[in-house]
Amino acid sequence: MADQVHFELVSPERLLFSANVSEIVIPGTEGDFAVLPGHSNLISTIRPGVIHVLEGSQVTDRIFVEGGFAEVNDKGCTVLAERAQKVGEIDRAHAERALSDAREDVADAKNDLDRNLAQNAVAIAEARLHALEGSVY
Repeated sequence: MADQVHFELVSPERLLFSANVSEIVIPGTEGDFAVLPGHSNLISTIRPGVIHVLEGSQVTDRIFVEGGFAEVNDKGCTVLAERAQKVGEIDRAHAERALSDAREDVADAKNDLDRNLAQNAVAIAEARLHALEGSVY
């Protein structure tokens, strides 16, 4: 399968995705990057965002990840995600409540640690809502 790359998405709970695909676009902390067959080896951290799985030029899956790590090697691409869910399974009302709650937590934070944790929750909630907008990349 020289024209495909093996992709696995793993969360602490289970293996979420495993298939040979044409391309994967991953939201790296230094910017989005595409993994194609024959990609150079790399390890990258992942920011909250959407992984796009492609067959040919068509996006076949969109999976929201809260963060994690991606490893690309000669066997394929593995993403270890803190949490992940298909974009189609995101509940907008729940995501909006999470964002509102996180913003309140930032305002109520009594110390830097609590403020940083709340700001991280805001970033994740904003990214989750952005995923619902349906942009391809």
